Amino acid sequence: MTSKTPLHLVHAARERYSPGPALAERAHTDGLTRTDTPFGGPAWLVTRHEDVRAVLGDAARFSSATADRRANPPAAQSDTDSAGKQFASAASFLVGQDPPEHTRLRRLLTPEFTMRRMRELAPRVRAVVSEVLDAMQDAGSPVDLVERFALPVPSLVICELLGVPYADREMFQHLTAVQLRVTAAQDERTDAFLALRSYMGDLVDRHRSAPGADLIGMLIREHDDDITHDELVGVALVLLIAGHETTANTLGAGTALLLEHPEQLAAVRDEPHQVDGAVEELLRFFTPVHTGLARTVTTDTVIGGQQMKTGDLVVVSLPMANRDPRLVTAPDDFDIARKPAPHVAFGHGIHHCVGAPLARMELRIALPALLQRFPGLRLDLDPADIQFRTMTAVHGVERLPVAW
Repeated sequence: MTSKTPLHLVHAARERYSPGPALAERAHTDGLTRTDTPFGGPAWLVTRHEDVRAVLGDAARFSSATADRRANPPAAQSDTDSAGKQFASAASFLVGQDPPEHTRLRRLLTPEFTMRRMRELAPRVRAVVSEVLDAMQDAGSPVDLVERFALPVPSLVICELLGVPYADREMFQHLTAVQLRVTAAQDERTDAFLALRSYMGDLVDRHRSAPGADLIGMLIREHDDDITHDELVGVALVLLIAGHETTANTLGAGTALLLEHPEQLAAVRDEPHQVDGAVEELLRFFTPVHTGLARTVTTDTVIGGQQMKTGDLVVVSLPMANRDPRLVTAPDDFDIARKPAPHVAFGHGIHHCVGAPLARMELRIALPALLQRFPGLRLDLDPADIQFRTMTAVHGVERLPVAW
């Protein structure tokens, strides 16, 4: 069993907004290469956009469920180890499932993330953004943008959407950070998960006695016979964690990136027609989920000219797929004016992020609103001194001191 950190895992290394040099070098190698994994054993590293889509788009040949069990060691522990069983089971909801279980649960959630539903939610998201900006303005310059803006906006939105009390944010944000910290000991991660699971279980029980208009209440009212208590708790946890972490990190790092490109920042601030393209380019260029998505080969197959055998482990790199020169020209340039490309920042196939429409809407509303409220926004440190997160499954900036 290895215990490598992201700094030692080629597929997880980052250099500021970009993939690490060693990973970028691998991408220019003919054929696939091998990479170590934090949970033992080497894996095939897939970096080309076409190959990544082929792996993620074929759930029959590339299993998420078996890969998830390999990535979560408690799954291999004794049946009497209830904590390990609970961790492995609930950690797998949606992201670590194959059809038909995945299909059944995802079908229950999809109506809550349609474009029509996003249009209904947009006024409230604008109000949340405005309220957070008011509080940031009242705090006075300088501030940490992560603490004052990037984290509160998606946290407030997902709390309202799910029916989670925002007053509990410090608790679930801390426990989420432990869950996503790759260097955390397995016991520490399991304890954090069990605390989150206990919290969400109690919350679901309270919703069950009086279902509200939120997503948890809707699932109880309309689908109580279609989803078990444990499944509801697991799905709610996945949505809570993913619903604030990835968007918060994209908001924070995205603002930093724009502040380092003032002409493009001005376009986002002053030209509404540029916003959608800017968000897509930001997602392509930055790609917050960076530690690699794992799959297990279920039948002998070939990807990228490489023969793979049943049982082989595969890790796909979303950041490198989005920097593929076959996808866009000059892929290492940040250019919001380029034609949006079919990036894989939200994944691909049946596991394409169900909350992608919500994340896109939050970014499209929050970024221009921030820049319009504070037209003189600037970094309050040298760009070279920005501290990036290097030990977590979701890439971002630790802090972002700004002034205006």
